[in-house]
Amino acid sequence: MPSYFSKQLPEFLSGWRGAIIALGSGLLMGLSVSPTDAWYLGWIALAPLWAIVARNRPTNVARYGLCWGIGYHGVVISWILGVHPMTWMGVPWATSLAIAIVCLVILTLWGAVLVTIWASLLGLLQRYFQPQPWLRVLWGTALWCGLEYLWSQGDLWWSTLALGQSPNNLPILHLGQLSGGTTVTALLVAVNGSIGEACLAYSQQKSWKAPALSALGLLLSGHLIGYGLYQTALTTNSADALQVGIIQGNIPNEIKLYPAGRQQAIEGYTTGYLTLASQGVQAILTPEGALPYYPDEIRQSSLYAAVQAQGVPIWLGAFGRAGENYTNSLHAIDGSGNFLTHYDKYKLVPLGEYVPFKAIIGQWVSRLSPLKAELQAGKSDQEFDALPGIRAIVGICYESAFGEHFRQQAPRGEFILTASNNAHYAANMPAQHHAQDVMRAIETSRWAVRATNTGYSAIVDPHGHTLWRSNLHQFATHSHQIYRQRQQTLYVRWGDWLTPTLAGASLGLGLIAPRRRS
Repeated sequence: MPSYFSKQLPEFLSGWRGAIIALGSGLLMGLSVSPTDAWYLGWIALAPLWAIVARNRPTNVARYGLCWGIGYHGVVISWILGVHPMTWMGVPWATSLAIAIVCLVILTLWGAVLVTIWASLLGLLQRYFQPQPWLRVLWGTALWCGLEYLWSQGDLWWSTLALGQSPNNLPILHLGQLSGGTTVTALLVAVNGSIGEACLAYSQQKSWKAPALSALGLLLSGHLIGYGLYQTALTTNSADALQVGIIQGNIPNEIKLYPAGRQQAIEGYTTGYLTLASQGVQAILTPEGALPYYPDEIRQSSLYAAVQAQGVPIWLGAFGRAGENYTNSLHAIDGSGNFLTHYDKYKLVPLGEYVPFKAIIGQWVSRLSPLKAELQAGKSDQEFDALPGIRAIVGICYESAFGEHFRQQAPRGEFILTASNNAHYAANMPAQHHAQDVMRAIETSRWAVRATNTGYSAIVDPHGHTLWRSNLHQFATHSHQIYRQRQQTLYVRWGDWLTPTLAGASLGLGLIAPRRRS
């Protein structure tokens, strides 16, 4: 059997068969992500690509990485097609479909480039060195983590491998408290790599037990460490308790920016505010852009009058002014109606909220984009005083994908507020967005309060438990008690220390690794 396997494996891991296997395993990895939630696939779905890279020439592996990346990122990002139709914005139906398809292709290929580079670099290392299986696993893990770090520094970032473990595998997500989502990604790559090495050793009639045991050991030890962090007791001092309310307005995008939608928003959020105020909440959170007004217009609304009458502070999603531009903001309004502070969205959505490379290709991109005006991005070092003497971590919509954005605020922020719309996209996007915020709550060990326009709004505790989640496309209000937290995880204190550590170890061992003869 091993002899037959060794003869057949090279054929199946090359050519068109290898491309199909790579694409299929990428699709399987995509199924690990919400709403499919087959998180267990994340521990095996990269192994076929690993074996393919190790069995093929460095000049050939790039195409297999591209196939895997298209499969994975194509599944995860498929929710972007939900932007169609945009006829309500005056975009013709056919043009709207073209925009949606182009966006899907660009985002998928951008993610696939990461995997293509990873496969190519790992193949080149194998060409010039004679690495032991464990060293190849180290190199592959360091490369993947380094590339994810680079991709997360840009504006197009969403589908880290770690996302597939959220929100279901809570013990493993607690490894994020050590070095952020990178810790989870590193373990996923290392386990898959060890499985791939075991399969290769078996096909070559070599000892496969060592890499197989390594995969099992990494999997079990990672879960045990995560489970230990998961069992840490939460502090629930009554002095730190805060009763918060959430309003999910459910205003369809088709009418949101028009008179009928604005009227529905004013009425809905005023009614929701009064309902929650009567339940004794201490503050109320609304979604991103709940009222598409500027502060001076908000002061003329019935919601503002209700705040002055009831005296309950509100965190209101609306516009803000930045010179001649405007911002996507969350305003903190106290019980007297004073605008205390505001947070301006820092990570804007390309094409959705700004036109990238406008100075170079502005006219061409503007024809594809439905934007008539652009938002002004906020500063990266903003602080949000949610209530007098109480500071919160804030993320608006797309920012939930950027763990570092939350980590920078965590030393002073005592809980998380995220305000999102989510009405633009298909139903799998709200599920993934919720999964992102579960990761952020665990990494920072903070309670998270999520308000969205059309769902999912939620309450998440610092261990990632979703204590309440709304239904999609329904008006909803909810009152819940959360607790302010001040402890700092290792990730909050040190950031992503694992990626440079892996890079340093890989470089050091690479200097002494045996090289192949020319």
